[in-house]
Amino acid sequence: MHEMSIAEGIRDVIEDAARANGFSRVTRVRLEIGRFAGVETEALDFAFDVVMRGSVAEGATLEVIELPGKALCYDCGAAVEIRHRLDPCPECGGGKLLVQGGEEMRIKDLEVL
Repeated sequence: MHEMSIAEGIRDVIEDAARANGFSRVTRVRLEIGRFAGVETEALDFAFDVVMRGSVAEGATLEVIELPGKALCYDCGAAVEIRHRLDPCPECGGGKLLVQGGEEMRIKDLEVL
């Protein structure tokens, strides 16, 4: 389950931020995760709770903000949102799409004390 290693990476970022900014507790973590990032949010939520034990984020709420999949259609030139990588262009029905968004994952912000 790669969600466990993602949660460990989030913990490392949080711990570094706590040392650098002098906060002692995180009550909420908001993540932006693209639709195509390949992250199972339920598994990440479970892993987050386990990995954060004993850290400044123990007991913190994890909030996931799903970012849409975006693509450029080579047939009509439109920048479009798609739900699945193999979806046709919603503007023209063309099948030549280049994914341009939805693969990212980042910590948007932390609520700290």
